[in-house]
Amino acid sequence: MVASSTYLRREPDRLVSVPKTITVKPVRGNRTAIIAWCLFDWANSAFPTIIVTFLFSAYFTTAVAANPELGTALWGQVNSVMALVAAALAPILGAIADQGGRRKPWLLALSVICMLATASLWFVRPEESSVAFALVAFTIAGLGFELGLVFYNAMLPELAPPDSVGRISGWGWGIGYFGGLTCLALSLVLFVQPDPSPFGLDRETAEHVRVAGPLTAAWFALFALPLFLLVPDRTGTGLPWGQAVRRGLGTLIATFRQLRAHRNIAIFLLGKMIYTDGLNTLFAFGGIYAAGTFGMSFDEILLFAIALNVSSGLGAIAFAWLDDWFGAKPTILAALTGMTLLGAAILFVDSKLAFTALAVGLGLFFGPAQASSRSLMSRLAPPESRAEFFGLFALAGRITAFLGPALVGWVTFAAGSQRAGMATILPFFVIGGLLLLFVKEPRGSSAASATA
Repeated sequence: MVASSTYLRREPDRLVSVPKTITVKPVRGNRTAIIAWCLFDWANSAFPTIIVTFLFSAYFTTAVAANPELGTALWGQVNSVMALVAAALAPILGAIADQGGRRKPWLLALSVICMLATASLWFVRPEESSVAFALVAFTIAGLGFELGLVFYNAMLPELAPPDSVGRISGWGWGIGYFGGLTCLALSLVLFVQPDPSPFGLDRETAEHVRVAGPLTAAWFALFALPLFLLVPDRTGTGLPWGQAVRRGLGTLIATFRQLRAHRNIAIFLLGKMIYTDGLNTLFAFGGIYAAGTFGMSFDEILLFAIALNVSSGLGAIAFAWLDDWFGAKPTILAALTGMTLLGAAILFVDSKLAFTALAVGLGLFFGPAQASSRSLMSRLAPPESRAEFFGLFALAGRITAFLGPALVGWVTFAAGSQRAGMATILPFFVIGGLLLLFVKEPRGSSAASATA
């Protein structure tokens, strides 16, 4: 399928007419390509689940760092730095990639970086001398993961039929939750829990935990392979690398200068920035709140987290049809409303059972809010600048990542109450939703149709 046209490319202080021919193989109705694309979510979700959230983070803070308090502080700081660097680089790399045309080489390079750095975590021994190596390797892996998502997401509108963007985005997001949990379960059942450990793994040097790094990398590589083999990519524009960099930076600068011309997208990204900050804060403090206010043990928190991830995955899949039937914007608004109401109810319950039930219900709305945000960006982004705008999409999800956690911490300390601190998350959902009301979602066609 060839879409050939001449359009006005934005460059600093001028508009330049540039002929551009993009070739995309037809994939509408190609279930194999769609499944392969969704499977990448299954593949890469092992990294945030095992390395960022559950297994390796706990190992680093309790066994590698000098003490859990220092380990927690270092882990939080390196996550913040990584998020800010990724936020700064994402729109730049996206804009450059738009000039070159292709997505898969970028995605492959960044995924390989993530895999190799993740596998190297095997060398993080349970001793203070490994702290620096662990933080550097984790930062490199995290940047590869975060930046790769820009190009993965940018493939969606060129892969999905216009009337199925929401479903495919939701399916990918949903199975991503289950992929991460499946890999986590395998690591726990095969390596962490058995005593003695299999394959001669030395528990004294934590090899049964350290193996999570190579396992996550292998899982990522295995299930990402179908995307690179079966999902078509745009052809290259033929621009030399240096020229692609110059033009990419020029278009990005012009985009920021001409935000009024993209007012609709700017409002969406501002709203997304705010409600995503609320979501990320909820993820970061959910386990802490469960332990501090309801006295959950580590094992209970692990089971709670698994239940929450299952409900989030189911919600993303279930709401995927609503996205295509009613639109991404109404789906996001419904999810934000659900999270606000159930989040408010959680602040008033005292029993562990009631908290768990409400929190699992709350999880049903996590996936839809995230997956429909991706599909809305797919519908709004200009066809010639999709990677650039998905870079800005990533920027909007990271640039204020410090604000929510800082607010929760300050209010909790000042009020002497975790409930008061967690209550500060709800305004993020309300304000983000109010901004979303002013976003005009194109209906009847998708940005994906621009390649037809």
